[in-house]
Amino acid sequence: MHDRMHAGGGHDMTNMPGLRGVDATPEESAELAVMFNNFETITRMVEELPNGIRTVTASSDPEVMDTLVSHVVGMIARVEDGRDPQILIQSPTLDIFFERPEAITTDIEVTEEGIVVTQTSDDPEMVAALHTHAGEVSAMADRGMDAVHEMMMNR
Repeated sequence: MHDRMHAGGGHDMTNMPGLRGVDATPEESAELAVMFNNFETITRMVEELPNGIRTVTASSDPEVMDTLVSHVVGMIARVEDGRDPQILIQSPTLDIFFERPEAITTDIEVTEEGIVVTQTSDDPEMVAALHTHAGEVSAMADRGMDAVHEMMMNR
């Protein structure tokens, strides 16, 4: 996995300090690096539901797919526990998730299609945040770090 991070002459962890966080483990930061360095292998479909989202995310690379699953499962567990990793590049959209995790119902399933996440809420503010965050994640899956830089510039 570590060889993979440096393949293709992309960023390495020393050049990606924005992936570190106040409460992020080195493994979590490394997962982000794998996904950013291999974003072109990632496909994502988002369905906006009236009360939330349904997303299907996959990678054509089995190692990246494993990393995706680990990241999604780990971050959703963090939200449920209210443990904000405070990653430097993290979107402010995530704040509400960590403040009110009880307002989100999450279902995760790994299928042939990819990792399928359905998140719903009765709270209109949370639904809006779910929609916004799904768009942010899709932008990152499409354009990698460029999308992050654009989002940070717009803040």
